[in-house]
Amino acid sequence: VEAEVQRRKQLIHQSVERKAIISKRYKQKHPEVYTLQDSFLAPDFLEIVRYCTSPDAHLHGLLRYIEPFSDKRIYRLPVFTEEFCQAFVEELENFEQSDMPKGRPNTMNNYGVLLNELGMDETFITPLREKYLWPITALLYPDLGGACLDSHKAFVVKYSLNEDLDLSSHYDNAEVTLNVSLGRDFTEGNLYFGDFSQDPTPVPKYIEIEHVGAQGLLHRGGQIHGALPIASGERWNLVVWMRSSAIRNRLCPMCNKKPELVEAEGFGDGFTETLEDDVPETVNLCSLW
Repeated sequence: VEAEVQRRKQLIHQSVERKAIISKRYKQKHPEVYTLQDSFLAPDFLEIVRYCTSPDAHLHGLLRYIEPFSDKRIYRLPVFTEEFCQAFVEELENFEQSDMPKGRPNTMNNYGVLLNELGMDETFITPLREKYLWPITALLYPDLGGACLDSHKAFVVKYSLNEDLDLSSHYDNAEVTLNVSLGRDFTEGNLYFGDFSQDPTPVPKYIEIEHVGAQGLLHRGGQIHGALPIASGERWNLVVWMRSSAIRNRLCPMCNKKPELVEAEGFGDGFTETLEDDVPETVNLCSLW
């Protein structure tokens, strides 16, 4: 266990080193995809954001624009245009084929790209989270800090017949997860969802949800889920773990204990530290309903 703790402590330093090398040496194929633009986003997604930022927006009104699944608070919605998805996957393939150092998304996915190392956090993922996803998650997940998701971990995973085929049951180190299917052509490989991590039943009930190109699924990070094997082709997915320090500072979602923190660069795991004598003078407006 101690060896694993030390390994994980080194991950952030190794990631910083890889990011510096990539920034200096990597030749981008589609430089335009690194900065988020409205033209990358599906018109229906922009319409959803406009509704959610309107003065009279409410949950039941939002549900007219998106597709809910069962009672598990899982929702499908359009996110990107097909043209952007194609260019983005081509950029990811170009990076994969390069001689750049590569960090992998997590211990379960062996193929994929950490987007902060590619330099996409500040110019793409952060504005996507703050400008476009916040208004939606504030209505869907107020109890999980949906209005104050103040950090993230974003990565792309790849499934193909000669590499990773599927993904075993797990839950995410996140309050809310966005999972977008970027393509390419593939068959099978549905996602499946079971119980919430904190209230498993003796015989969990699973539902399957099909991936649709350029569309995303929003779900609670603690929802147990996995991916069934693909039968042909290959699939690229953008996954954004969104985190609320207001929630996780009270209780770590992975161990269900009050977090004991160590200093880290970047977002770390989404925790923040407040000095004991740092008394706020105003009420925190990011309320948890």
